[in-house]
Amino acid sequence: MSAAINLAAVHAFLPCETPQRWVESAIQDVPTLLIDHANCEKKAAATAMSLMHRHTEHPALLNKMSRLAREELRHFEQVIKIMERRGIEYTLVTASRYAAGLRDLVRKKDPGRLVDTLVVGALIEARSCERFAALMPHLDEELGAFYASLLKSESRHFQDYLKLAADLAGEDELESRLSVFRARELELIESPDREMRFHSGVPSS
Repeated sequence: MSAAINLAAVHAFLPCETPQRWVESAIQDVPTLLIDHANCEKKAAATAMSLMHRHTEHPALLNKMSRLAREELRHFEQVIKIMERRGIEYTLVTASRYAAGLRDLVRKKDPGRLVDTLVVGALIEARSCERFAALMPHLDEELGAFYASLLKSESRHFQDYLKLAADLAGEDELESRLSVFRARELELIESPDREMRFHSGVPSS
């Protein structure tokens, strides 16, 4: 599947495109962008591992999450190497409100909790893919090429999460939950944020 086809699916899934003001803010602070990108890759791997530990009864989930965790850790290593070459110190930065804002809506008990967690994973991966594509034309050659290389895997991750959710939930339940989480995602992406992060909203300054 080509990157263009993957991006078409991503754009159809997300409730909005990344605001241009976020893109402008991100390309003005590439060190923070890379640090938070590294954090996102670590968190994505940790989420996949957590799902594997909690849900050993789902073979398809175990296979998909095992592969996803390995890929996310590989991406983490690649980001760290780019930072090292650029002399960017891996300092602590605060997390954006994005992932926590989505997870606030996750139901407390399974199987609803698992379905919602997979929907959140699909949104996070789709938004990551969409932002890589939005940033690519504005970055230097090395970083632009790196982000281009991530498009295929990130769009596959979003589709893997979504298929797992669809396999667990009926069509009506899945559409209902997607509607809830898309509405929250739209709010988080388009509302102001004081600090630029990989998944932050529109910069307030």
